[in-house]
This record gives sequence, structure tokens and C-alpha cells, in this order.
Amino acid sequence: MVPVSNPAEAASGRAPFLAAFVLLALALASALTVDVVKTGYGVKGDEATYVAMALSAAYDHDLAYERRDLDRFVGLYKGGPDGIFLKAGKTLRIRFTGDPPFVRLLKSPDSRHDRLYFGKAFVYSIAAAPFVRLLGLNGFLVFHALLLFVVCGLGWRFLAAGSRPDTSLLFALAFVFATCVPVYAVFLTPEIFNFTLVFAAYFLWFYKEVAPAPPRLSGFTSDLAAAVLLGIAIYSKPTHALLIGPPVLLAWGRRRIGAGLAIGFAGALTAAALFGVNAAVTGEFNYQGGDRRTCVSSPKAEAHFPFDAYGLDAWSSHCLAMATNDSDTENVLADFSNRLRHNAEYFLVGRHFGFVPYFFPGVVVLLIWLTSAERTRPFRVLTFLGVAASVVALLVYAPFTWSGGGGPPGNRYFMSLYAPMFFLMPPLASNVPALAAWVGGALFTARMLIDPFYAAKFPQVVAERGFVRELPVELTMANDLPIMLDATRAHIWFSDVMLYFLDEHAHTPETIDPDGHQGVWIAGDGRADILVRCEWPIDHLHMTVTSPIRTEFIVSMGAGEVRVSIVPGQPAVLDVPASGVRGLNSYAYLLSARSTEAFTPALVDANSTDERNLGALLRFTAVPARR
Repeated sequence: MVPVSNPAEAASGRAPFLAAFVLLALALASALTVDVVKTGYGVKGDEATYVAMALSAAYDHDLAYERRDLDRFVGLYKGGPDGIFLKAGKTLRIRFTGDPPFVRLLKSPDSRHDRLYFGKAFVYSIAAAPFVRLLGLNGFLVFHALLLFVVCGLGWRFLAAGSRPDTSLLFALAFVFATCVPVYAVFLTPEIFNFTLVFAAYFLWFYKEVAPAPPRLSGFTSDLAAAVLLGIAIYSKPTHALLIGPPVLLAWGRRRIGAGLAIGFAGALTAAALFGVNAAVTGEFNYQGGDRRTCVSSPKAEAHFPFDAYGLDAWSSHCLAMATNDSDTENVLADFSNRLRHNAEYFLVGRHFGFVPYFFPGVVVLLIWLTSAERTRPFRVLTFLGVAASVVALLVYAPFTWSGGGGPPGNRYFMSLYAPMFFLMPPLASNVPALAAWVGGALFTARMLIDPFYAAKFPQVVAERGFVRELPVELTMANDLPIMLDATRAHIWFSDVMLYFLDEHAHTPETIDPDGHQGVWIAGDGRADILVRCEWPIDHLHMTVTSPIRTEFIVSMGAGEVRVSIVPGQPAVLDVPASGVRGLNSYAYLLSARSTEAFTPALVDANSTDERNLGALLRFTAVPARR
């Protein structure tokens, strides 16, 4: 037996493996035993499409939506696939001609009327299908737990090439778990899958740049394997396309022109092949193209789904035609520079989708990298530029939906763009960066991570309290804020504007007199933030404030704070100057109001049953700005 020269160093080397085993065991035990439907609060986000598709692949070995798929889904969820995206199939034929472009694609309607197809990328559902076949819906969670284990393992390996093993593990775990990423582990959607694909691709590209000895998978072989992984990610979400730039440019910078071309070609060919499979299955290369619709319930009506009691009629009469985005030229170019400036601010420090609050370890990575000797290493510089270019493209192309749409917790689209940032981190000399990442991330995300299932289903509650509430609201994206998931507090007409109540410190409009006038009560338990939307720019609000108690009322709408002392029985009339942002076909403003004192009607009036905490009642009209 060879004696251990440094027991402390040996223990430090074993600790990561023991910690990894314990964490994986806990994650798998939780994933196997949780009631996915009940604990996950039913269907959320885009789950209906991906779950139905994985079930179809697992049990029917196809990617078509038929009556049996509806029966299977209802049997599991005790309800239909609310929010499912489906598309009509086509028969695709290829004809070769003697004239340019020499190939013609002929499309005709599907000859079968008993099937439709899924309107999302299929790779995630195909990858999850074996786990689903073996473990049911819990298979999704097991799959996600294994993927995150892979990410943390690769991250540890990358840092451990130049840092202590325990320090490397501490930061690798922080990079994943001190962010909003774990919340997406309970979504039955491809975010964790895409995150892992990108992370693994960049590990294969750049681990050899730091490894003390050539790894088993190295050289051009690892480059091609990484390109294939990123090609899959590009098919799954085309926003990943620019991420293939850094390894290509790195090869070209080293005069390996052929290798760079091969990397780019491998990634493009992989993505193109998957789009080709999509065309072979559905008759459309684009899974979001063609006659694509979604079937959703609403507060006024239940959803109907194709092949239910209405048969295929539900497809044409109850499902809504869908466009992929609102990024037409007119919308994008209108007020372009001003909106881009605001979106850049919101991307960095936005209350609901900001990089700083929801990906804080990335902030630590940037600070350590920029202050280290590694800041000039080509592969790190190119990685940063690739991520930055992807973010700018996202803000330009999807100025109203760059967080992923549907009010996600954190920035859903950025999550897999965040993965390459890990490889900016230079060797760590101490645990301080990891501890800073854990503490800083926890300040913003702890509430989400305490109950990720609740945060996933009700993301509007995440920003109602805590440090994140002091950050700016993403006014350019009013219809994509999480509050849109709560129909009782969003999209409410009041006078000639639309209100979104971002927290519970204000009550929705109610009738306040026999003439039918409406008012809004501001509670006395904190600052109320209300997003105000209008079709035309607002100069100021003309406001009347009353209260049956003495209180100080403080209000602002982006252009200066107004304070007024309220005396019982004496309405206060004031003008609140407004400054906002142009969004999609509207202007948006943040109205913040607070009452320093409060009362409970039921405690001061024996005939009242109102037990709300109330401070001040306000009415207002919006005064247009001069054109």
C-alpha cells in the first residue's frame, strides 16, 4: 500500500465524489416519488405539447396526435392537454426539374383526417420517451435530475483542471442551483435538455484548453461531437445558432480553416437533418409553420381538443391560430433605439427576467474573469462575444418576448445561453467566489427554490416580495409578464387605460358610489406597483385621493414622486407626471403608490364584513401627452 502523503488533500479529492453521490441519490429519490400531476399543479407552460409528444413516442412509437393520445393524456391529468400546440399535416413530395433551382417541393393536404401533428420540436420528447415508458411522468423528472448531474459533473471537471476539487464542486453547484435553473427541472419542457446540450458542447470544445493532459475525447473528434450537440440545440431552439461561432472562429484564428468549416458544417448539417425529419413526419420543415393552432381554456369557456366529442371540428372552431412572434418590421423598427436601450437594462436587472437576479453566479464569473490574467485568452473572449451576440440578437429580433413568452420564472430563452458563461471562469484560488455566488443568488432566488413546483406554476408571486422587488419592471413586455397568468389581476380596464396589479398591495377596481364610478383601494401594508397601459402616450394622471383616516399618500409614475396629506372627508386632487416606455402597439408606465396608515372596515363599522387592510382610495384619468 502506498502511504498518503497529505491526508487533507486526499480527503479534499474524495469529498466531491461523496457529495455528488448523495445529491444524485436525493434528486433521484425525489423525482421517483413525487406525484407529478398534483405536486406540479397540473399543466403549466408548454408542457401539454411535450408531454403528449413523449407519451406518443413512448407508447405509439410515432409523433402523430390521435384520439388515443387525448385519451392517454386525460387519463393521467384528469383533464385535456390545455395549451397544446398542434398543426395540420401535409404530404410532401420532391420533384426534380431541369430548370433552376432544379428541385421543387410539392405539398398537399394529409389524406388522413384522424390525426394531427405536434407543433413543437420533437428531440426533447424523443430523448425523454424511454424514461417516460419506464417510469411514467416521473421519468421526466428523473431525466432532468440526470441531466443536471451531468452538467455539474462536467463543470466540476473543467474547474478541477486548475482548482481544488472541493472548490470546483462548490462553484459548479452554485452556477446551477443559485439561479432559476432548478425551477425548470420541474417543468416537463426542454429547457434543462437544451441547457445540458449547450453546456456539454462547450465542455467538449474547451476542456482541452485547460486540461493538464490530453483528455480521452480530444482534438477534432471532440470538436465534431460538440458541433453535433449544438446542432441538436439549434434545431430545438434556433436562438442557439450564434453559439457555434466561438469554436469556429477559434479554429480559424489558429489557421485551421478546414477544421473551422467542418465544425460549422457539422452543426448546420445536424440541425438541417432534424428539420428534414420534421418535414418527413409532418410535411413541414418548420415545426412552427403551416396551419398551427393552440387549444386553450379561458375564464369564460373550457377548452375543446381535436378528437374529443366535437371530433375534428374542435380544431377549426375552438383552437386558435398561432403566429410565432410579433417581430414584424414595423413593430421592431418603431422606437427601435429607445426600446433596445430599455430592453438592455431590463435584460440585466429586470424584476422578472433580469440576468443579475436570476443568474447571479454569472455576474461572479464575469467579474472574476475580467479581473484575471485569463481575460485575454482567445477561447474565453470568443465565448463571451458569442453569448453577447446571441443576447443582442434576441433583444432585436424578439423585443417583446425575449424572456421566452408566457410569463416564465426568470429568462427562459437566456437559460441555455447562460451555460457557456461557465467556461469564462479561470482557476479558483479560494472558495470566496463560490460563496459569493451562493449568497448573491440566494438573495434573489431562494423563494423560488424553496418550492420550485409552486414557483413554476405561479411565477407571478416570485417578484412580489424581497430584494428583486426593488428592480425595474420590464415595461416593454407587459403582455409577457408573469402577472398575465392571473386573470383576476391583469388586463383590467379602468377608465381609459388598462391595469396590471403586480402585487397584492392594491385591490382591483370596484364600484364606489351609486353612480357606478369605480376606484382602486391602495392597501396600507406596503407599496403597490401597478402597470398602466394605454394606446397613446400619457402626460400625467389627474388623480383624486380620499380616505376615512389621516394618512400620507405617496405616488409616482416614472417622472417624479408626489406626496399629499389626506384628511378624512377632504378629497385631495393632484397631477402625477408620467414617463414610460413604448411597447407593442401601446405605451406602458409603472404606477407606484403607498399609504402610510391603514384601517380595516370590519373593525370600525359593525355593519361591514370587509376585512381588507385599506389605506387610500384613488380615482384617476389619463391626460394625453401633446404629439
